[in-house]
Amino acid sequence: MSNLNNVHFKFLPMSMRVLFSAVLLVFGLGYCMAMFQVWENHAGKDGDPMLSGKDLMIAYGGNPEGTKLETALRGSMADMLPAEKRQTILDWLHTGTKVEEIAGKIDPILQEHCAACHNPEVNPHLPNFTSPDGLKSVTAKDEGMTIHTLIRVSHIHLFSITFIFFITGFIYSHALVRPTWVKCVVIAIPFLTLITDVASWYLTKVWSGFAWMVILSGALMGISFTIMWFTSMWQMWLGKLPADVGEDGQIPCIR
Repeated sequence: MSNLNNVHFKFLPMSMRVLFSAVLLVFGLGYCMAMFQVWENHAGKDGDPMLSGKDLMIAYGGNPEGTKLETALRGSMADMLPAEKRQTILDWLHTGTKVEEIAGKIDPILQEHCAACHNPEVNPHLPNFTSPDGLKSVTAKDEGMTIHTLIRVSHIHLFSITFIFFITGFIYSHALVRPTWVKCVVIAIPFLTLITDVASWYLTKVWSGFAWMVILSGALMGISFTIMWFTSMWQMWLGKLPADVGEDGQIPCIR
């Protein structure tokens, strides 16, 4: 019992198992919320409500066929306007964004439905729809996330996800999994795919096909998390003590 790092769950103190379980429950809920956030932020950018590779291509690399405003109206902002008013703006975008039509056709819609949030006094990070210059900024070609935004999101993502999977992997290390290399692969995959995931955000700007690497990385990360979560919870509370575990609770080091 002296080496707790290599002790099976069943031989850990009750307080430690409760701590591990509480952490896994919160992480599990947080992971589900993260999946919903990805869906909310990216699904529908291509006009289809389902999340697709093209949605991620537009999110990171931009939309060569449209503007930032159109991307928003087909995605995250789709429900902020009545369908007929949303279509009025889309038609205006597709017919050349004529300046003479802004005052009579477009600005009234923006002031009624958008300016309450798109106001520098309320949210300085959103485009300003209280002035014509703000509208110009979102009717330009959609080039996706800026490098500045990607760098800001990247460092948060790298630190926070590493922290989560370090703790989850540490808990999972108390499980008995055979062969041992499978256990090691499951622990290592999230860290490797985290690197490929973040790298693909930038590479998608060079070649849109890297958006599929974002999807693949996220899928592998999710599979590893699921395996570690359910294996840990099962062996901690529900499963029988594996026969390979010694009388002192030590997990034998077998390849």
